[in-house]
Amino acid sequence: MHNSCGLDLKCVPKELKLQLEIMKRETAAELQEIDKAWFANIDWDKFLELTIHHRVYSFIYPKMKELDENLVPVHVIQTLHQYFKMNTFQMLHLSAEMEHMSKLFAENEICLLVLKGPVLADDLYGDISLRTSSDLDVLISLHNLDRAEELLLNLGYVKDDYIVSVLNDWKWRHHHITYIHPQKNIKIEIHWRLNPGPGKEPHFEELWNRKRISSLTSTPVYILGREDLFLFLVSHGARHGWSRLRWLVDINQIVKQQLDWEKTIKLLKKNYYFHVGGQALFLTSQLLKTPLIEEVEPLLSGNRPKTLAQEAVFYLERMVNLHTDPVPDDVAMYHSRHLFSLMSYQQKFLYTMSCLYPYPIDAETLPLPKQLHMLYFPLRPILCIWRRVRKHELS
Repeated sequence: MHNSCGLDLKCVPKELKLQLEIMKRETAAELQEIDKAWFANIDWDKFLELTIHHRVYSFIYPKMKELDENLVPVHVIQTLHQYFKMNTFQMLHLSAEMEHMSKLFAENEICLLVLKGPVLADDLYGDISLRTSSDLDVLISLHNLDRAEELLLNLGYVKDDYIVSVLNDWKWRHHHITYIHPQKNIKIEIHWRLNPGPGKEPHFEELWNRKRISSLTSTPVYILGREDLFLFLVSHGARHGWSRLRWLVDINQIVKQQLDWEKTIKLLKKNYYFHVGGQALFLTSQLLKTPLIEEVEPLLSGNRPKTLAQEAVFYLERMVNLHTDPVPDDVAMYHSRHLFSLMSYQQKFLYTMSCLYPYPIDAETLPLPKQLHMLYFPLRPILCIWRRVRKHELS
């Protein structure tokens, strides 16, 4: 059972390795062929905890049912079944709201692309119950943001106004605003970018021109073109360190579909995600045995895809949750370094230049009237030094 795939997985929990072994099998016959030694000395509570953390319980449950009942405790199957049912109801709930939202935005002449949620589950897995989703992520053009917010507020949604901005940096530093419906218990993220800036990515008009229509609903719901979806999935997963296996399973699923790899590679190169695409394919091919065709070889050439993939193993060795503050200091430092290593030279230049642009914390350090906010540009180095000195004194 030693891993010979080229990735060092010796510190990855054996419970997670078992999940990978199960998820890479596609048929009942293949599941029956799993070496029973994989199931020895498994901490099943930890196994369940990991399936919940990685959001793969809906994908793994149908496979777990096919295993020899003597290998897995009954309570494990029962718990997974409960989560599977709850997710199915959640996805049906989100599907209804998504269809309603798409119709409403179309009536108000707002072009809307649904990024994730039930349409992604249907598109990649062919079944909305096989992928989890806690909210709806949609993409619109930035100039429609005010109108979209007005529609949501009229529907009873409440804005989660967490963004603090100075000199309108929110338009490029952030990429979405969250709205929550307290009665429906639904969260919607309105995106105007695929990822936070600074960085290059396709303009909304390009994405809209390459859109597809989802087959899930009777009312037209528009989704990203397949090559654009691949770019979005690899950039999103990499930005979060692939800290949830669900994102790698998404890559595994989309690679099995009919992608135009020539277009995909050009798209990745144009937006400086070529190396990130290589990282994603290396991870899935090694961890989930994703079949790769000859056309993807350029993405896997050289040492960088494997190096970046090995860096991502850090997030599989522990249950890293980057969405819950406070993130442990050691994890935050590692993640910061890893994100920088993922960047191309062009992205590193943009990021370095963006650090010279004032941050909201500068306004907190030295409050100035709005008409004097331009002074934060020359003052920023001084304010940074001041904060470091104060932090050192307090510590």
